[in-house]
Amino acid sequence: MSSPNALGVAHPATVASRPGHVSLAGVSKAYAGRTVLDDLSLDLVQGEMVALLGPSGCGKTTTLRILAGLERPDAGRVTIAGSDETTAPARSRNIGVVFQHYSLFPHLSARENVAYGLRIRRVDRGGRTQRADELLELVGLAEHGGKFPHQLSGGQQQRVALARALAIQPQLLLLDEPLSALDATVRARLREEIRRIQRQEGITTLMVTHDQEEALTMADRVGVMLDGRIEQLATPETLYNEPETPFVSQFVGVVNRIEGTVAGGRITVFGAGLRVANREPVASARAVALIRPEDISVQSARVGGAAGVVVEHILRGPLSSLLVRHGADHLRVDLATPMAGSYPVGTPVSLGVTRTRTIVETPVETPAES
Repeated sequence: MSSPNALGVAHPATVASRPGHVSLAGVSKAYAGRTVLDDLSLDLVQGEMVALLGPSGCGKTTTLRILAGLERPDAGRVTIAGSDETTAPARSRNIGVVFQHYSLFPHLSARENVAYGLRIRRVDRGGRTQRADELLELVGLAEHGGKFPHQLSGGQQQRVALARALAIQPQLLLLDEPLSALDATVRARLREEIRRIQRQEGITTLMVTHDQEEALTMADRVGVMLDGRIEQLATPETLYNEPETPFVSQFVGVVNRIEGTVAGGRITVFGAGLRVANREPVASARAVALIRPEDISVQSARVGGAAGVVVEHILRGPLSSLLVRHGADHLRVDLATPMAGSYPVGTPVSLGVTRTRTIVETPVETPAES
């Protein structure tokens, strides 16, 4: 078993071995006859952060609202810390929620906003002021307690919202697209700050987001949702490197689509046989391999034997992308920027694959004309 990290919180391997703390079991929900959640089950263990990632309409926000008690499931069960909360109203659940648009009270100071939940719970003035000041210091706003929301930046307001959610010492913290309203620089910084605080406080947390980078960099586990179900739930590393379905492979990260021949559970791409890693068996003899840009290798080739030609360079910081024309297709190849400079536009190249497995997508069968 893994030992706790520098913040005193166990690594994911340790977290995964703990008993379930929050559970959704067989939860379904429909609106106007349209199924939004379809027999969804999810367990969160004490102290971990799970992110639900997916396109609009996949059911991730409905999942969060059902946990918060803002929606009631049509079927299934919600359990928090061993208590059945399926029909319990939101006000009786010990849950903190941070919304996308802060939702601070404009007429209250930062300190008063943080202490609001404690005031509702009839904590005495001294106790709630002390707790609010502790949390403002935790989120780096100790000197801003007397300011009103309009006097704070967007990032500072979101920190106040986080402190307010933590003030009641919730059993569960819910983050609803918490950073999407912020600019990129603030978002990256606050992402790290929220993760640090979540680990330090050891709070079980569910975050919903459409931002892949946000999910992969913050969560212990990520669930990719589609049509009201979780397609795959895994650590960020496993999700990115070992997707189980074509949807997950294409939704998390970038892929090239390369046609190949399937035989004996392998697909041939650039002369190499890759193991087909789809969760469901693939019966088609022709399929499209989904290969990430960093998993394609290039080397200079003579014009006569070239598999492709470099047609564009795209600088992405420490990495650069080569756009390579391969037959009728254009493939993206990601290399370290200094290495990419060795292949100027017009260079003929040979292509290879550095992975031994891949997810494939089979062509959609079209009905024969009568």
